[in-house]
Amino acid sequence: MADNVQIDLTSGDSRWEEALEDAAADARRAIAAGFAEAKCNETVLISVLLTTDAEIQTLNRTYRGQDKPTNVLSFPAEETPAIPGEPRSLGDIALAFETLDREAKTADRTLSDHFLHLIVHAALHLIGYTHDADEEAEHMEALEIAALTRLGVSNPYEDTGGEPAIYGTREP
Repeated sequence: MADNVQIDLTSGDSRWEEALEDAAADARRAIAAGFAEAKCNETVLISVLLTTDAEIQTLNRTYRGQDKPTNVLSFPAEETPAIPGEPRSLGDIALAFETLDREAKTADRTLSDHFLHLIVHAALHLIGYTHDADEEAEHMEALEIAALTRLGVSNPYEDTGGEPAIYGTREP
C-alpha cells in the first residue's frame, strides 16, 4: 500500500525513538492510507521532522506568525515538474513531541494513534486539502477517519459530542 510514498525522516529528539517503534514506516503507511482515501496515487517524497515544542514554536512563528508550539505543521513544496522515474517532492511535515504526547494523554489515545492521525492530516494538506470552512473541515475529517480505519485506528472524533477534538482538524 505504501509503494508510492517515500519518507525522508529526521528526528531531533530521542523521545520519538523511545515512543514509536518505527516512525518512518508508520508515517509511510499513514500517508499512503490518506492518499488512498483521497484517490492520490502519485509517487512522492515527503520529509518528516520529529522535533520538540521549542523548535516547532520557532517554525510556527517564522512561517505562520503564531508564537506558540503546535502539534503539526505542513509545508507544501513549490510546484515543479517531476523528473521522470523519480518521486516528486511533495513537501515537509514537522511534529512536536511534547504537544503530541500531551494531546494524546488528554484524549486518552496512544501516542502512536495520535501520530498516525496527524501524519494523515498533514499529508492531506500537502495535496491541497484544507479545513478553513466547515464543509472543507467535514470532508477532510471524513478522509482522515477512513484512512485511520484502514490503519486500524479508531475514529478520533467520535467521543467529542459533535465538537471538534483538541487534536482534530479545526483549531479551537
